[in-house]
Amino acid sequence: MTATAPDGARSFRWRRRSVLPGFGLSMGYTIAYLSLIVLIPLAGLGIRSASLGWDQFWKIAFDQRVVSALQLSFGAALIAAIINTVFGVLVAWVLVRYRFPGRRWLDAAVDLPFALPTAVAGIALATLYAPNGPFGMILDDWFGIKVGFTSTGVVMALIFVGLPFVVRTVQPVLEEIDRETEEVAATLGARRWRTVTRVIFPALFPAILTGFALSFARGVGEYGSVIFIASNLPYQSEIAPLLIIIKLEEHNYAGATAIATIMLVISFAMLFVINLLQAWSRKWFGHE
Repeated sequence: MTATAPDGARSFRWRRRSVLPGFGLSMGYTIAYLSLIVLIPLAGLGIRSASLGWDQFWKIAFDQRVVSALQLSFGAALIAAIINTVFGVLVAWVLVRYRFPGRRWLDAAVDLPFALPTAVAGIALATLYAPNGPFGMILDDWFGIKVGFTSTGVVMALIFVGLPFVVRTVQPVLEEIDRETEEVAATLGARRWRTVTRVIFPALFPAILTGFALSFARGVGEYGSVIFIASNLPYQSEIAPLLIIIKLEEHNYAGATAIATIMLVISFAMLFVINLLQAWSRKWFGHE
């Protein structure tokens, strides 16, 4: 930045100092790190899949067992992400807007799926929701709903591991919303529902989409907590990550990489659409 006095006096130059090194070094380190951790492994996955040839690749992609596993993985992840989005926003709202005994304990419990090993979570869920488990018996006898060792159990496990992503994404944004804006809306005659939809929701919508995307992404790749509560039967309750493990155990590395590539392409496409929605929401609500 350069400033020159009107009378032609000497100019002064200020430089913005940063804790990190210069742009060239920082950018080089960033590209190198991302290449080693993300880009090179993904490129290797694509190269390995390309060695199959199009005919063999499409044969694997449209195999009925693979299609069923992909439908369950993405369908269950989508349903769990939608449920987590609704109830995660409600949980964040309660933690931010209300004060009650045990609030800190409840706030800490939200992070439990982050710290708990997924295998432990799967065993706990299977014990509770199995046909002879305490919750499983109640749901089956009273409502006729079977959770344990079914595709419903897969959704239950993904809800458990994905809920913290929504809560922790929405909660800080909700804390930054000034409550005076709600009071101003109320003084202008806006009812509570109109205040929520016109004042609070526009500010939260980008964070809600981010939480939805994180929950969905976690659900698609989840393995440990699912295999214990699902029966893992082909064409019924077998998820795509489990099918990849089975292919690897059969030493069918090409088939495993093909399924992984299909999951990668579908996940990237869905996350790309979600990012477009986020950009649109920021532009639209920011314009409003």
